[in-house]
Amino acid sequence: MLETQKGIEKVVEHLPSNSFTETEMLEFWFKYAQRLSDKGLMIMSSLLRISDPKLDGYKIIYELPNEGSKIDFDREKPELLGYLRGHLHNHEITIDVVVNEAIKSKVAFTAQDKYNRLNEINPNLEVLKKLFDLDI
Repeated sequence: MLETQKGIEKVVEHLPSNSFTETEMLEFWFKYAQRLSDKGLMIMSSLLRISDPKLDGYKIIYELPNEGSKIDFDREKPELLGYLRGHLHNHEITIDVVVNEAIKSKVAFTAQDKYNRLNEINPNLEVLKKLFDLDI
């Protein structure tokens, strides 16, 4: 489709807007964080792991503990948005960052902490643990 305005032709594209679940969004969110960690960008990687983003339609709501971390996050946000939009096939995704000084970082230190954290993200982990009679 072409639009003509003052002699300038503009191509209007219809970008994909497939639906996705919060679990799928979390999967790619944490894959992106791991990708940053692999590149040595530890500060941004840790910012992405401070809390779990929440999904409201196509809007991702993410809480950070202070204004400084929000400023650092906002620098990386365009790349993160591009990654999520591409992998989730939805170009209507937005990210709203909320500063909430009351939140605590969800850092897992022990094996049990790590298991509990992963089980929060994907409860099917408990089923696998029981099915294969695994220990932590």
